[in-house]
Amino acid sequence: MTYQDTLNWMFSKLPMYQKQGKTAFKANLDNSISFANHLNNPQNTIKTIHIGGTNGKGSTSNMLASVLQEAGYKVGLFTSPHLKDFRERIRINGKMVNEDYVIDFIQENKDYLEETGLSFFEMTSGMAFDYFSKNKVDVAIIEVGLGGRLDSTNIITPELSIITNIGLDHTQFLGDTLDKIAFEKAGIIKSNIPVVIGKTQSETKPVFEAKALKLHAPIFFADQMVKADYKSDLEGDYQTENIQTVLQAIAVLKTLNYIIHEDFIYNGLKQVMSNTGFQGRWQILQQKPFVVCDTAHNSDGLKIVMKQLLNMPFKALHIVFGVVNDKDLVSILPLLPKQATYYFCKPDVPRGLDEKVLRDTFIEQGFIGSDYSSVNDAFTSAKNAAKEHDIIYVGGSTFVVAEII
Repeated sequence: MTYQDTLNWMFSKLPMYQKQGKTAFKANLDNSISFANHLNNPQNTIKTIHIGGTNGKGSTSNMLASVLQEAGYKVGLFTSPHLKDFRERIRINGKMVNEDYVIDFIQENKDYLEETGLSFFEMTSGMAFDYFSKNKVDVAIIEVGLGGRLDSTNIITPELSIITNIGLDHTQFLGDTLDKIAFEKAGIIKSNIPVVIGKTQSETKPVFEAKALKLHAPIFFADQMVKADYKSDLEGDYQTENIQTVLQAIAVLKTLNYIIHEDFIYNGLKQVMSNTGFQGRWQILQQKPFVVCDTAHNSDGLKIVMKQLLNMPFKALHIVFGVVNDKDLVSILPLLPKQATYYFCKPDVPRGLDEKVLRDTFIEQGFIGSDYSSVNDAFTSAKNAAKEHDIIYVGGSTFVVAEII
């Protein structure tokens, strides 16, 4: 099998939440535990840091990886989803897993995978643990895929757990209130393992404190520590909160004998994109007209991004926008500016919401715009219409951003 044949098999034969939605969600960790046993439990041979949360876990994971790389550690990084290439999900010191490894891993385990019907994410998590173990990383940063308690990654015993924040997202799986979602996210808190909470929220703080107390896990709220003035090459306003979470995490790691000097922190935060290959977060693509994309796709994320966007000077605003079909448009429509021209599109995944349905929903609420047959058509139309002092924003879904980067 070629690399592309391997990917086609992975995507077509196995359920995957990012493509199919609820059908890929599993209600227990049995498959993940079984697959780990099949692979001789590679996750137990490496040190790990586990990162969950509603928003910011990708940025936090990449920032922390960058700092640890600057400090001289060999750092594995497992994140999701990918933007352009599946291999983005599994990196060591910023370098993607090689194609031959992906091919060989699937070939070697194909009989098992077909027999058990593992989901895409269960399989990919096992692949990451195996790759990091075989390459003897010093530490692997593992980003939760969905939730926490029942996530495929939650078979590790990390040195540190991090939960960035809690917002209303994936409510069909995790619950429809912040405290219910917090309960699921708190599932990554382990016995006697320190946990960093990025944002103190009245609805979720008691949930985290109760779980930490029960498990004798030292708990730290990052936004309550002394603020430090660090900057990152990740320029979104929301990164201030993520930087603070990383700083608290580093403070804890230092107590665990990690050697992380100030210049490692400074350089790591300033060189995240070059160190880890991270993309899609307030990523500026062009200056005149100003073109920016962002993967924010829920109300908490979009609220901050829209505030930053509307604080910028511009003559006209053009928004290329697409979502997946389970997106709660009712919660995000009030956050989006009506003083803009919209270019509605459907991301090229089965779960993408039809662009005409999206357009009609927006038009009914007083927005102005047209629908386009693809993300690229919408983006091209926006670029053709925009003048030098206008802004073009591309977002609504990770999949929309992936198609224009």
